[in-house]
Amino acid sequence: MKVFGLTGGIGMGKSTSAAILARRGVSVIDTDVIAREIVEPGEPALAEIVAVFGADLLDAQGKLRRSSLAETVFSSPEKLKQLEAILHPRIREKWLARVEEWRREERNAGVVVIPLLFETDAQSHFDVVVCTACSAATQRERLRERGWNQQQIEQRHAAQWPVEKKIAASHYVVWTEGDVALHERQLERIFDGYLSPRR
Repeated sequence: MKVFGLTGGIGMGKSTSAAILARRGVSVIDTDVIAREIVEPGEPALAEIVAVFGADLLDAQGKLRRSSLAETVFSSPEKLKQLEAILHPRIREKWLARVEEWRREERNAGVVVIPLLFETDAQSHFDVVVCTACSAATQRERLRERGWNQQQIEQRHAAQWPVEKKIAASHYVVWTEGDVALHERQLERIFDGYLSPRR
């Protein structure tokens, strides 16, 4: 089985790539989804976050107020490291277990979407690393459409490698400035032989 790592800057097309690949029959797991699952009420990671950062991060239903946590940790590198120490080992354990399931099922390929692939030194787990990228102007526009202000954008940038560095460290780059059809054609070249026919 060939294992692909899919990374890239925030708002640079990782989710669109993942959706295209899943639609074309490739097994995909997104670590952002895992990150949300492991902080649900009753999960050990949530209890640890509350112990470290305080119970005021929970809403009336006992769910994590993610925007409040983000505001707390992205304004402090030390607090961000504390959160990463809680989350990253658990996230890695989950996606590695999924990859092993794929191997046992003898799937021909699988993709793990990891925004912080290089930052967490996960590249050795992958046969191929693909980076999605776009211009800084397009990225800012996309993030503003999500409702992010300039400070939030700058804080997220500071917490990740520059996209140029990610591009240089990857095997392939998917440039996501164009339409979805162009995006898909680029993925077809990279994942040649692993995709189901278009529907």
